[in-house]
Amino acid sequence: MTKAILGRKIGMTQLFSENGELVPVTVIQAEPNVVLQKRTLENDGYEAIQLGFSEAKGKHVNKAKKGHAEKANTETKRYVREFRNANLDEYEVGQEVGVDVFKTGDKIDVSGKSKGKGFQGAIKRHNQQRGPMGHGSHFHRSPGSMGMAADPARVFKGTKLPGQMGSETVTIQNLEIVSVDAERNLLLVKGNVPGAKKSFVKITSAIRAN
Repeated sequence: MTKAILGRKIGMTQLFSENGELVPVTVIQAEPNVVLQKRTLENDGYEAIQLGFSEAKGKHVNKAKKGHAEKANTETKRYVREFRNANLDEYEVGQEVGVDVFKTGDKIDVSGKSKGKGFQGAIKRHNQQRGPMGHGSHFHRSPGSMGMAADPARVFKGTKLPGQMGSETVTIQNLEIVSVDAERNLLLVKGNVPGAKKSFVKITSAIRAN
């Protein structure tokens, strides 16, 4: 069954392992999540739990969200996500879920929104090579050939061109939990995870654990 929690990426640091190896880790703060709702086959057609994280304020609160949170006897949450393949019998509406659902050595998948890079060219966005930079060359950093001029006389869908880069949901699989600090609600994960500092992340049990 899936174990899951929502958290916030704090940043990166380093730890020494027992054998003296220096390990880069990402620090994720996951103060207790609240179970806002249980989805059932009878009512919703599928089974899932809905978790909420981080108290919402100001423009992030409306009557619908406030009423939904009140059913779980909690404050309105800013970051809300659903998780399937969870054992519904282990959860109750209003229950708090902490980092202690995981333990050191667990394999996890972490999803987050990648850093936005804005509008970028084909070289940075798709790692394409540039043309010669010498005098006389008219091809430096622009995209190369996009297709035949006669037939089909159009650009195919999926052609690698300049455009918006980043700011999309990215999942990194099979990351290892190095340490669990239940007192400070911290997870230390080996390696890097998607997103900028203070961005929200979703943590679940690895679906393809090695």
